[in-house]
Amino acid sequence: MSNNFSQAVLTWFDQYGRKHLPWQQDISPYRVWLSEIMLQQTQVATVIPYFERFIARFPNVQDLAAAPIDDVLHLWTGLGYYARARNLHRCAQIIACDYAGEFPATVDELSNLPGIGRSTAGAIVSIAFQKRAAILDGNVKRVLARHHAIEGWPGQTETLRRLWDHAEQHTPKLRSNHYTQAMMDLGATVCTRSKPACNRCPVANTCEAFAQANINAYPGRKPKKILPIKTVQLLMLRNPAGDILLQQRPVTGIWGGLWSFPEIALDVDAHPYVQDNFTGVITHEIWDSYRHTFSHYHLDITPVLMQLKKTPDKIAEGQQSVWYNLHQPDAIGLAAPVKKLLEKLATLDPRKNTA
Repeated sequence: MSNNFSQAVLTWFDQYGRKHLPWQQDISPYRVWLSEIMLQQTQVATVIPYFERFIARFPNVQDLAAAPIDDVLHLWTGLGYYARARNLHRCAQIIACDYAGEFPATVDELSNLPGIGRSTAGAIVSIAFQKRAAILDGNVKRVLARHHAIEGWPGQTETLRRLWDHAEQHTPKLRSNHYTQAMMDLGATVCTRSKPACNRCPVANTCEAFAQANINAYPGRKPKKILPIKTVQLLMLRNPAGDILLQQRPVTGIWGGLWSFPEIALDVDAHPYVQDNFTGVITHEIWDSYRHTFSHYHLDITPVLMQLKKTPDKIAEGQQSVWYNLHQPDAIGLAAPVKKLLEKLATLDPRKNTA
């Protein structure tokens, strides 16, 4: 059945598969790797402009390895899951230094590099090196879970093992690179999470979930858990020149290595805190709170805008700080909520009307 499955998928791909995505042009291990990291938990339409900007700025792995991490995080701003960007940079440095800029061509070697798991390694080996290697990204998990009616959440060890077994069995020796892309496309465009187009599926006639008329039961859903809620005040401190104070966050933890506003607990009175730690305050404005959700908790953010009497002579020791010009911004990495607040501040900045 495996040969029939892969042949049906390849025949479908020849007619309907996507062949004009940016990373499908001038295929190289670097371009495949970059696209695969960006596509983790992110849709194609979102990734395309980021990929194009990255390739324009870092056309090869040596350029990426040599770049400051701030440059990398700046280009990643808004794409989320910033650990991917830090791992990308670290991986590029290893490849540039330890592999003379050449990507290893085996799944085992690639899987030992930062940020590269078994499926991403398989995609690089298959697409870039045109060697037989299986993949199992989110789209492929969904296709195989439905086709073989595999119960259970794919994050569970036994369910994942069964999916990998089928992924390996179905991957053909010939045209493995096209099959890899075809399976991604099949999951993304036909066997979608909701409202799958089974009438257009090339393997519907052997799909067990389709035969059961129970497509939506597969794959099994992740067990629900109640996310804890954390709260924080983000202090948007504006100096007399109109610049905003930003501080670089620790490398570990949320928004690691990115630039953000100073923050304090929700139960701390912001006004005396700023008076004691920075300088005098002229105006003090509390904005509406809003929620930003991470994978493991909700963060309720209360932005507080404060106009300072003067620029502080000294900022907290041990933490990198910059005065951010809203209209001539530095090329630094910003978390999405911080970027949105800065954009709003720019519309309120009196300098925007000066010519």
